[in-house]
Amino acid sequence: MYENQNLNMSIDIKETIERMGADALIASRHLADLSSEQKNKILLSMADQLLSDCDIIIEANKIDVSDAKNNGLTNAMIDRLGLNRSRIEAMADGIKQVSSLDDPVGQVMDDWKRPNGMSIRQIRVPIGVIGIIFESRPNVTSDAAVLCLKTGNATILRGGKESINSNLAIAKSLQKGGERAGLPEHSIQLIPFTDRESVKHLAEMDQFLDLIIPRGGAGLIEAVVSMARMPVIKHYDGICHTYIDSDCDIKMARDIVVDAKTQKPSVCNALETLLVSESVAKEFLPLIGRDLIEKGVEIRADQQSSDLLGIDSVPASNEDWRTEYLDLILSVKVVSDINDAIDHINEYGSHHSDCIVTDSRENADLFMKKIDSATVFWNVSTRFSDGEEFGFGAEIGISTDKLHARGPMALRELTSYKYLITGNGQTKS
Repeated sequence: MYENQNLNMSIDIKETIERMGADALIASRHLADLSSEQKNKILLSMADQLLSDCDIIIEANKIDVSDAKNNGLTNAMIDRLGLNRSRIEAMADGIKQVSSLDDPVGQVMDDWKRPNGMSIRQIRVPIGVIGIIFESRPNVTSDAAVLCLKTGNATILRGGKESINSNLAIAKSLQKGGERAGLPEHSIQLIPFTDRESVKHLAEMDQFLDLIIPRGGAGLIEAVVSMARMPVIKHYDGICHTYIDSDCDIKMARDIVVDAKTQKPSVCNALETLLVSESVAKEFLPLIGRDLIEKGVEIRADQQSSDLLGIDSVPASNEDWRTEYLDLILSVKVVSDINDAIDHINEYGSHHSDCIVTDSRENADLFMKKIDSATVFWNVSTRFSDGEEFGFGAEIGISTDKLHARGPMALRELTSYKYLITGNGQTKS
């Protein structure tokens, strides 16, 4: 009997998600017809509804927070999970900001005329139906939904179990507010199941989904990639490097390293490995060592770095070079020159964000050409690897892929394109 109950539940999950997919596909066709003015009106209505439903969302969130405490989640996780009026107001403000951004849909990317008189235009269009899988933060429900709506995409969201009640309340509020202003039914849907099986069914639903975006740890991303039948945009680890070149401004180098590591160590664009040219290591390492220790950073150093730092450090293992700490921990290594640094980054990095600090344009050009990462910086903290900092206004995530989208993903990256060809009777014969 227990096996039959499990089988019935499995069938229910699959049927529910497939029905959501079919509904989303219909919604996507209506969304593609909306003008920018209509979409902006819908977004503003969604923001208003979110504020109206503030108390309902907070009550739902209290259940999630209580469960999180009972399940022994860390204080940091509980803080990320928690919602209050000011955080919901911030979500509403974020929606209003998206409404003010330029709509990429319909933009002409290129146009030209062929010798036979055909006119060809390449224009941006919605992708269609996008599945987004994320973990604990409930504000992602709003962020993902509104970015997809602005670009004319229907979205199916699957959040983590820690925030299921909050997510459901937010998604319901957004859809309700949007419908009042003309949002097609089923444009924003949130899967009500937290079972892993729901991820499997979503990832296999290529008859309805055009794209899937997992936002979370490496385990989640690898699981989605292994199951997905449609394209996946991935955001793997942010193993970010800063290389201190032989020809550099020492003070600038210190400021950049401290900022990149300590300003917010728990994010994907924070510095994880510091590489220092041996020609400047004797001068630089004792200074940066004191800076980092004052900020509470644990240093894991190779032997040469350890000898020069002048402070206590932990011996670095080979695994440290491949680790995204997301904490006040930093790997430090002395390299022979810029080519050694480039080889290290391309071997151990995650192709996310890497920086060179140098006064040499020649070395900067070499580094920026040879480093195979989505964003490469010259004399700038890696903490600026961010859609808002790039002037995009909003961000769905940071892609470490090479196809379709790379680096900070904003509205343009949530579109595809098609060609419009106009003629006056041209034929091949």
